[in-house]
Amino acid sequence: MAAIPNHRVSVIGGGGNVGAATAFALIAKGVPAEVLVVDVADQAAQGQALDISDASFMMPGTCRKGTFQEAGQSDVIIVTAGARQQPNEPRSNLIDRNYKIIKSIMDSLQPIKPTAKILMVSNPVDVLTHIAQKTSGLPRRQVIGSGTYLDTGRLRNALSQITGVSPTSIHAYMLGEHGDNQFTGWSAARIGGRPLLEHPKMKDINLDDIYTNIQRKAYEIINAKGSTYFGIGICAATLAEALLNNTSQVFPVVNYVESFGCYMSWPAAIGSDGVEQSFDVKLNDVETKKLQVAINAIKETCDKYN
Repeated sequence: MAAIPNHRVSVIGGGGNVGAATAFALIAKGVPAEVLVVDVADQAAQGQALDISDASFMMPGTCRKGTFQEAGQSDVIIVTAGARQQPNEPRSNLIDRNYKIIKSIMDSLQPIKPTAKILMVSNPVDVLTHIAQKTSGLPRRQVIGSGTYLDTGRLRNALSQITGVSPTSIHAYMLGEHGDNQFTGWSAARIGGRPLLEHPKMKDINLDDIYTNIQRKAYEIINAKGSTYFGIGICAATLAEALLNNTSQVFPVVNYVESFGCYMSWPAAIGSDGVEQSFDVKLNDVETKKLQVAINAIKETCDKYN
């Protein structure tokens, strides 16, 4: 029998689509970790773990069903569980329901390994990351959220199609509050060391159309197949990999930004201690106003859960 990897990553809500996609992505990416699929729906967790384990025979990672107590002793805890917004349900009511779910999860994980890192994927991710930090008791730097990482990937894919440059060589971010109050940091975007908007193929491009298409894409997927999970699954797995391997890569993730006084989707270097550093992004006046709107919206909601 193969040795159990030294690292452990647990996916809470692993019986669902997003959780299962995340667990599978961890195995498919070759992350050398024991992946635990954890869910209150025990049978679903068992089924997903068995299925994913079939993909691990040629990979360094392993996958099995786990318990909440085992998950609490993991190196990285990924939370994908949460309530979905019902038709015509006020956002405040959704957050109240998810607060109870996240608190219950954090209580079930206790005692949480002091060096564990928590990665929140559940939405609204900015607020739920704040709640997870408060209810877990872990330091702020060890609790982050997937934030606008997927949205940034969609942005870079769109820009790649316009410029003909690889998405990984385009440095542009979606920032702010993941969702309605996110915005594109166009003035800070770079390609080959030059401002992105100076690229000849960006001339006469309607920037608002790019933003609108990014915002619309998730809804198109949901309307067609019910939910999104492959994209966010690979994003969550990549972030977990950065945490485990101490890569110090920069991602637009939900992290506590001291200068803003709140959690927000903002570029940060991620390593084995969690957030290593957060960066000062130079924005123009219009973008700065959008940033302040996002800060105010996040603070207003988070203040209710202190």
